[in-house]
Amino acid sequence: MSYLKKTAAALAFASLSAMALAANPLSVHILDLQSGQPTAGVTVTLEQKKDNDWKQLSSGVTNAQGRIAAMYPENQAMQAGDYRIVFKTGEHYARLKQETFFPEIPVQFHVEKTEQHYHIPLLLSPFGFSTYRGN
Repeated sequence: MSYLKKTAAALAFASLSAMALAANPLSVHILDLQSGQPTAGVTVTLEQKKDNDWKQLSSGVTNAQGRIAAMYPENQAMQAGDYRIVFKTGEHYARLKQETFFPEIPVQFHVEKTEQHYHIPLLLSPFGFSTYRGN
């Protein structure tokens, strides 16, 4: 293979690797079931299980669309293992001066296919919630 072809191949591979890191592998979204509107201003943390203990990896606050597009630490490839997203919903309902039964909603999940994108939506009401693996 010529020097030019080797250089082009190396640049293409580096570009693909950079794009893979640029696309964050984990996102979240909260939708309020009462109003049908996105839920802005909710603190969300990401934790990873290490030796029977949870270690916080990141934290963010949902935007006006109720989303955090990049929950996984920037410029890091996702590792296989057990994770937990914790939605701090009690703070949200306290701001609204509304009672809630679930002040925090932990969602534990397991990652094996680290090349995939993981999206965790939360459908929220003061006395119930639902979640699933989105895309």
